Amino acid sequence: MKRKKIQESTITAWFPCDCKLVWDIVTDNHRYAWRSDLSKIEVIDEQQFDEYTKSGFVTHFRITGKEPYREYRFTMENDNMSGSWVGKFEQCKGGTQITFTEEVQGKKSWMNLFVKGYLKKQQKLYLSDLKKAVEDLG
Repeated sequence: MKRKKIQESTITAWFPCDCKLVWDIVTDNHRYAWRSDLSKIEVIDEQQFDEYTKSGFVTHFRITGKEPYREYRFTMENDNMSGSWVGKFEQCKGGTQITFTEEVQGKKSWMNLFVKGYLKKQQKLYLSDLKKAVEDLG
């Protein structure tokens, strides 16, 4: 049996604000209007939530770790892929440094040809949206 390839992508950024502000924006699944790619988030319980794209495609998330202002972890799965996400938050240099890493496997082998590019595109959009949210709320 052939093992599916795991694709990894990491983004880092620095924000000129307190770590609590960035943490609160990223981890609040009830306030998601800053995300330009989503139509809604349904919170199932303290550990689970579903994100819906503007076209109605759903991804299921399960929070696996949450250390306030330091680290946020979850697994994710949809019809096309499964994987994990780790967000690290660090107060430094008069601001906040974030490092977000995703590891994803396509559910069909041909999807792995496109996963890395898709991850980079999604991370770039997420970071752009997050920067706007920090500016608006900061």
